[in-house]
Formats: sequence, C-alpha cells, structure tokens
Amino acid sequence: MLTLGSVVLGVSDMPRAVAFWTAALGYRARDGEVGADWTVLVPAAGGGVQIALGVSESPVQEHPRVHLDLYAGDAGDQAAEVERLVSLGARRVDWDGYPEDPDFVVLACPEGNRFCVIDTSR
Repeated sequence: MLTLGSVVLGVSDMPRAVAFWTAALGYRARDGEVGADWTVLVPAAGGGVQIALGVSESPVQEHPRVHLDLYAGDAGDQAAEVERLVSLGARRVDWDGYPEDPDFVVLACPEGNRFCVIDTSR
C-alpha cells in the first residue's frame, strides 16, 4: 500500500519559499540542507506530511487544481493564523469562489501558491 510522502510546491525563489513555509508551519529543512533547486521540509516536532519545494518556471495558477488546507481550531484561531501568515509574507486572495458563509480563507504564499486556512469548528 502506498503512503503520502510529500506535497510538492513549485517555487521561483527557494530561500524565500523556505523562509515562509518553515515559519508558517514550524517545519525545518530535512537534514538541515536547503538546495538551490530542491528542498524537502519536515515537521520540526517529527511526524506528518513533508513539504517539498522545487524550482519551477511554470506560472502560478489562479485557480489551482491542488492546494494546501491548513487547519485552525476555531474562528478565533483562524483569524489569528491568517494575520500571522500575512505578517510572514502571505497575501489575501480575492477569491471568486467563496460561498455565502465560508469556513475558509484563501491566501497566497510569497511565491503565489494558493492555500486555505480552515475553521475546523464548523
């Protein structure tokens, strides 16, 4: 049986991407190594899904087919995490697909990759 090993994100600026995702998720570079073209980030506390960053020339998709969902415990945690992520360099995305009462906020990392912060209490 297969297991999920890594989620891979295309990036154009490796140091910027590593700085954002390590601060955002509390991850660290695996084996302490940040490569020029490829870096794997792992949870600093151990266990969990890896995030791999690969240099890519592909343009960022406005409506990506795959994205990350980051979970917050409730609406207060969600709001605090969104503000923390924005302070790290993320930006809010004016998402045209929001439902009437969304439980998610769409952000883009400094590389432009979209991700959501979810209020899991709903």
